[in-house]
Amino acid sequence: MTDFDGSAQSWSLVAFSSVVALTLMLCVLTGPDRDDLDEFYTGYRSLSPLRNGLAIAGDYISAATVLTIGGVIALCGYDGVVLALSTLLSLLLLMVLLAEPLHHTGRFTMADALGRRLPGRAVRITACVVTLASLVPMMVVQLAGVGQLLAYVLGFSDSAMRTGCIVGAGTLMISYAAIGGMRGTALIQILKTVILLGSGLVVAGLILHTFGWSPRTLFQAAAHGSGAEQNFLRYGLQFADGPHRGLDMVSTQCAIVLGGACLPHVTMRMYTAGSAPQVRRAMSWAISTVTLFIAVITVIGVGATALIGRAGVAGADPRGNTAYLLGSRAAFGMHLSRPESLLFATVTTAIFLTLLASVASMTLACANSLAHDIAAARPNVSPLREMALARLAALAVGVPVILLAVVAQHRSLQPLATVSFCLGASAIAPALVYSLFWRRFTRAGLLCTLIGGSVSVLVLMTGTNLVSGSPGSAFPEVDFNWFPFTTTALVSVPAGFLCGLLGTVLSGRRATARERDRYAAIEAVLLAGPPSPRSR
Repeated sequence: MTDFDGSAQSWSLVAFSSVVALTLMLCVLTGPDRDDLDEFYTGYRSLSPLRNGLAIAGDYISAATVLTIGGVIALCGYDGVVLALSTLLSLLLLMVLLAEPLHHTGRFTMADALGRRLPGRAVRITACVVTLASLVPMMVVQLAGVGQLLAYVLGFSDSAMRTGCIVGAGTLMISYAAIGGMRGTALIQILKTVILLGSGLVVAGLILHTFGWSPRTLFQAAAHGSGAEQNFLRYGLQFADGPHRGLDMVSTQCAIVLGGACLPHVTMRMYTAGSAPQVRRAMSWAISTVTLFIAVITVIGVGATALIGRAGVAGADPRGNTAYLLGSRAAFGMHLSRPESLLFATVTTAIFLTLLASVASMTLACANSLAHDIAAARPNVSPLREMALARLAALAVGVPVILLAVVAQHRSLQPLATVSFCLGASAIAPALVYSLFWRRFTRAGLLCTLIGGSVSVLVLMTGTNLVSGSPGSAFPEVDFNWFPFTTTALVSVPAGFLCGLLGTVLSGRRATARERDRYAAIEAVLLAGPPSPRSR
């Protein structure tokens, strides 16, 4: 039931080719038509709340959501649903706590928001390094996923074909970022979100129809197919082999909630809205869209286990990353008609576009930071030169990512995705919270937060069972597993906040008093935005 026949493969290949041509054309048509920094970095802040909200939702509905969380739902049931809801909680945190202050203080990059209070070249360079460190691992994961997806759907078994798919997709991601800028990548995210959600709703409807439109029957069938029976519907299955199941789950949720809200390619969307009310409306659209998709991916993931069983899902991929595809294919039954083949091709194309759109947004965020925060931070750099630097930066980021994805494609990529979320939670989240809301926070405290949080993640991550010591780790042939949790957030997030606190305290009273006065001078702008001009 889960084998993809020639008809589905042919339609998928045609759909992939069509979406590549369409998205490239859209980037050319909507990209900046002159060397204007505001147009390239923010699209003139002209995106409507609906379009901006769909783009923000597109950043959240990444390959990590569709493939990884979908697999956890299929294999672990209740724990996967909790992780999916953690993604929604992350979006709510961004909306309530950070969205409007980021809009008020940021211009193009995260360093603009941090430097509004604490200016300095060291701040910009450190923020750029952390931006690259948090996004490049996730870009490698998504780009390697393109090769795996195409090989799985189209039946490629040759390693050279997978490598060719990765190189081709990497070339596309560089083109999207360099040609389309903010408006072009946002349009691709919008297109991806609409196609993914539309096709997912149809598949979810077919699965529910199979089980008499009864979620209870669906979940009971999945519990039976999982082999775990009622444990599938209870807490703790995901980390059943770990020594601290509860703490491991809390650590993972902390990484997703804090990290997802603060990753630079997500926060840069806050700068594209024209006003604070538009930010709020955009976030409302994003939350509604992500909530609907969580319901969709839950039904499809659970449906995959109910229809083909845990053994079928794990047989295709031990981590269940193909569960969304398997559930979609199983929803159509044994044989696909021509309309069903076309619909399934839409599902595979939506996932393909999800991978490309996510990587393109991250490439743009990295390129913007390199160009704006480092290369163009010197005085007397013209907008024309900065625009050229931004496009060259997309190439400078993209080529190493392609090479890393080619090298890493045959190993477990989960440690890289975990590093991205943990860096967002442990370094970027404390830095943003302290910078936006702590009056006495100093430049030394900010640097300590960014550096200390990042170092703690990178050091602790080497000791997790995702890197070594388990059959599914990146290096299963060795064992230097010494850290008791799967993710580092339970230790590294407090470490990031503590580093900022110590750095500020050790700066001395004079420095903290100076920063308190500086905060008081810009507090109104930080929290409420610039004053509106009076109508004449």
